[in-house]
Amino acid sequence: MSQNPIYIFDTTLRDGEQVPGCKLNTKEKVELALALEDLGVDIIEAGFPISSPGDFASVEAVSKVIKNAIVCGLTRAVEKDIDVAANALKYAVRPRIHTGIGSSDIHIKHKFNTTREDILVRAAKATKYARNLVGDVEFFAEDAGRADNGFLARLIETVIAAGATVVNIPDTTGYCLPHQYGEKIAYLVNNVPNIDKAIISCHCHNDLGLATANSIAGAIAGARQIECTINGIGERAGNTSLEEVVMVIKQHEKSLGLYTNVKTQKLNPVSMLVSDTMRMPVQPNKAIVGGNAFSHSSGIHQDGFLKEAITYEIINPEEVGAGGSKIVLTARSGRSALAHRFHKLGYEFTRNDIDVLYQQFLQVADKKKEVEDADLLLLAKAYSPVEA
Repeated sequence: MSQNPIYIFDTTLRDGEQVPGCKLNTKEKVELALALEDLGVDIIEAGFPISSPGDFASVEAVSKVIKNAIVCGLTRAVEKDIDVAANALKYAVRPRIHTGIGSSDIHIKHKFNTTREDILVRAAKATKYARNLVGDVEFFAEDAGRADNGFLARLIETVIAAGATVVNIPDTTGYCLPHQYGEKIAYLVNNVPNIDKAIISCHCHNDLGLATANSIAGAIAGARQIECTINGIGERAGNTSLEEVVMVIKQHEKSLGLYTNVKTQKLNPVSMLVSDTMRMPVQPNKAIVGGNAFSHSSGIHQDGFLKEAITYEIINPEEVGAGGSKIVLTARSGRSALAHRFHKLGYEFTRNDIDVLYQQFLQVADKKKEVEDADLLLLAKAYSPVEA
């Protein structure tokens, strides 16, 4: 099977920053942009230039320092927005304007108070205008997840004809089921005559916890760009998690025939940098980068893991820069985990010794959420082996 690239479009600095309390200043955006480029992302969406003077300055500053990745600025389908974005991107080696408008009847009626035909006209006009300013234009069909597929296909055909190089099919509200989103992408592949002239992009939100699954379904159906954020941060319940889609693709590279250019060993360091900079903790059970992602506390799991790591870990923690696996001692832990921890502390107890120590360990474990090395040292020093 031939391998196809999936371009990683990171919008941590734009959509991710929309989390309340996570506003970034220009210095912080530049620092994170450089880390994202070093991580290997293909496109960095640096901001929404017309939204504020500070965001304009940040997009401009990021444009000056990024040398390899595409730098993207968001706009509405409004000429003034597009002019401002082009100005903010003037120093970029590889600039992209990301413009668009609503595509669902819900948005057309309630947000724009207009008609489908008017949306087609406005979309074509904005795309053409942007393409006259930069060579790379991405068009987003907002709320495509709830849009009529027939109209969506007409809209995408129209903007590609007007010069769009990338067409973004957002599940803006996180509404779609994976099979529905995949079918929507497949419908566009099969029903838009000029679809081969543009890259299809997935931009999925996580309102129902399906953003990663939907993005992968879109890629399987023919999309070749995924829009995501570090740690899955973003508006409401967040965006597609970059580390999740990257590792799904890597774990299933052979069966999917897809790959990314992300340096996976840098995922955890960048995750921590984003968390610290944006003052947004990562939930412990978060896939790939959560504090418990490579921790084992159940006795059955610990025993299997200690015999062979792949029994309970499909990812080597070093592969994602996580450092290593952890055996966490709790009241659910078994004898093998206890013996393992004593061995790491320099004690070589017999099986009979461990049987006795295990009962003492359980008494401590029932009183504490986690048994620490200090507790084990006290048990070891107090223990007197029974003579046969």
